[in-house]
Amino acid sequence: MTPLLLAALCGAFSGLSLGLIGGGGSVLAVPMLIYVVGLPVHLAIGTSALAVAVSAAVNLATHARCGHVRWRTAGLFALAGAVGAYGGSTMGKAFDGGHLLFLFGLVMMTVALLMARRRATAGRKGECFSSLCLVRLGGTGAAVGGLAGFFGIGGGFLVVPGLVFSTGMPMVEAIGSSLLSVGAFGLTTAANYALSRLVDWPVAAAFIGGGFVGGLAGVAAARSLADRRGALNLVYALMVFGVGVYVAARNLPPLG
Repeated sequence: MTPLLLAALCGAFSGLSLGLIGGGGSVLAVPMLIYVVGLPVHLAIGTSALAVAVSAAVNLATHARCGHVRWRTAGLFALAGAVGAYGGSTMGKAFDGGHLLFLFGLVMMTVALLMARRRATAGRKGECFSSLCLVRLGGTGAAVGGLAGFFGIGGGFLVVPGLVFSTGMPMVEAIGSSLLSVGAFGLTTAANYALSRLVDWPVAAAFIGGGFVGGLAGVAAARSLADRRGALNLVYALMVFGVGVYVAARNLPPLG
C-alpha cells in the first residue's frame, strides 16, 4: 500500500471514531502516522496538527448550527491557548523524538482514563466573565494549549474539562466550544512546524479526506448505535490505553 492510501485509511478510522463516540480520534493520529504510514516523529506531529485543525473546523460548524458554541468564552480560551500552543510546539520541535514519543504514550494512557470516566454534567446557562473566570480561562487555556502544541494533538480531552472548570458551562456546550480551541491549537502548531518544513502536505490531504468519509460513516453509525455508545466509548478507551502502553514501552528511555 502507498503512504497516501495508508494515510487515507488512518484518517477514515480517526474520523469514524470522532463521529461515532465524539472524540479520541486525534490522539491516535500521531502513532498511526508514525507506525502505519511511516513518517518520522516530528513530521508526523506537524502533519497530524494540520489534520486535527481541519477536522475541528468541520465539526465546529456542526455544533454551531445546533447552538452549542459560546463564542466569546471559546474565543478567549482559544486565544490564550494559541499562545501556549506556539510555545509548546517550539519546544516539541527541539525535543528528542524518542523521548517525545515516550511522553506521548503516557499522555495517551491519561486520555484513555479520562475517556473511560467521561460523564455528562450540568452547568450554568449564561457566560461567565467575572475576574476569577477570566483568570481561569487564560491560565487554563495557555496550559492546555502548551500541551497540545508540544504533542501535536487537538487537546479536546483537556479543553472540555478546562472550560467546565473555568466557567461551569454544561458539557454539551463545552464540547462544542472546545472545537474552536482545538482548531486554533492545531493551526498554530501546524504553522510552526511548517516553518521548519515538518508538514507532509500530500499525507495531510489524504488523512483529511479519509477523515471526512470516516466521519460521515461514524455519524450514521452513531444514530443506529445510540444505546451502545457508552460501551463503544469504553472499548475505544481501552484501545487507546493499549496503544499508549505500546508507544511508551517501545520508546522507554534507557535506565542509568
